[in-house]
Amino acid sequence: MVITETAYAKINLALHVGKRREDGYHELETLFAFVDAGDVLTARTDDRDTLQTLGEFSGTLDDPFDNLVMRALGKLPRANGLALTLEKNLPVAAGLGGGSADAGAVFRIVRGAYGLPDDWHDRASKLGADVPACVESRTCVGRGTGTDLERADDSLAGMAVLLVNPRVPLSTGPVFKAWDGEDRGALPQGNSRTIALDGRNDLEAPAISLCPQIADVLAVLRGTQPFLARMSGSGATCFALYETQSVRDDAAARIAAGHPDWWQLKGKLR
Repeated sequence: MVITETAYAKINLALHVGKRREDGYHELETLFAFVDAGDVLTARTDDRDTLQTLGEFSGTLDDPFDNLVMRALGKLPRANGLALTLEKNLPVAAGLGGGSADAGAVFRIVRGAYGLPDDWHDRASKLGADVPACVESRTCVGRGTGTDLERADDSLAGMAVLLVNPRVPLSTGPVFKAWDGEDRGALPQGNSRTIALDGRNDLEAPAISLCPQIADVLAVLRGTQPFLARMSGSGATCFALYETQSVRDDAAARIAAGHPDWWQLKGKLR
């Protein structure tokens, strides 16, 4: 048996931050969306669980046996071990849920081969707040810490997207610590397009205070006539949505020429 799954890059079309909870997490409301590209996981049955990493960002995994891929495998009962190969195409600590997306792909691999236990959502939640959304990798609204999910409409599906990262890692913890603590209100009502356009990312300002390059990326993206440009998650990756692939491709080419040191990825929203 050989199964291949894409670990779809996660973006937050809107991210509204609320009060800090007693457990140390913050109340969140976010509109999750997923790009049809990302890391790639290949699984083969084996006597035991193993992981091999390759790809541009494989060197950023300090301990490949103590990451979300192996932890996800350990959460799921199976009749056999799985030998996994992870092609790490997404930057780490980038606001794209890379590790969570990898874990979500593991859940889908196990679901396809063996089925998932009824409490898979709880098991995924214990791995990270983004993991349950990454299992299905479909547009949805997340509340609570991000694990309470509500399916959203597909009004943005198929829209061209460009991801750009200045190749500066940015950990989530310091960004939340730099947030000013002001609750600026709930997500807008409406379909996914309305929520995305009328929403915001409350972590954008604190992230820029720690990584000023984010402001440069946003300025460049907003100069390419996108439908929407915003930072994803806690940064430093930013995204731009476009009505057509040709406009996106022109923007990507101009950005690559002007900023060859920036990482970028083209795709479509799922």
